[in-house]
Amino acid sequence: MGFYNRFIMPRMINCACGTKPIRKQREKVVPKAEGVVLEIGIGSGHNLPYYNPDKVSKIIGVDPDDHIWKRSKKRREACPIPIERMGLSGEEIPMDSDMVDCVVCTYTLCTIPDPVKALHEMRRILKPGGEILFTEHGKAPDEAVYKKQVKMDRWWGKISGGCHTSRDIPGLFHEAGLKMNTLDEMYVPGPKTLGYNYWGSAA
Repeated sequence: MGFYNRFIMPRMINCACGTKPIRKQREKVVPKAEGVVLEIGIGSGHNLPYYNPDKVSKIIGVDPDDHIWKRSKKRREACPIPIERMGLSGEEIPMDSDMVDCVVCTYTLCTIPDPVKALHEMRRILKPGGEILFTEHGKAPDEAVYKKQVKMDRWWGKISGGCHTSRDIPGLFHEAGLKMNTLDEMYVPGPKTLGYNYWGSAA
């Protein structure tokens, strides 16, 4: 698994996260970010082209995977906004409370081992009046698709960096004590087991 995790999986995730339907989802939320931004799961930097440099003063990226982070080099070099990285997961972030103006979380809650704990951290670090902007894939509303997702999750995470297909995204926010300001959902083009998307903002 060492060779796979180092060379194959980062390429696979980078390609999957850069498909046209996923880019369209990023375009819906990332340009809304303002001020100092904490991005959970910055990965290979797919969101960087969508930040508005006239609105965003700094990006603090959180991601534990060094191999995937290396793939963000070109996007980082092309981004005019200062970028810092914390090489850790989102459950425990060594920052004081009320430190950032906005949190961006895209296609990350599916992978974090304890997503509710991570959402608590996002809420703690976010300044009063700030928002968590998100787009995530998760639990489908169709029972037949959902059953396939549950079965898929028995093996899918082993080849996809821990990704879960069936997580109840709105439910995770609710469990973390966060309130949705906006929420949209639909299938995006692609396999239905991976294609049900939720996006919006919460605080």
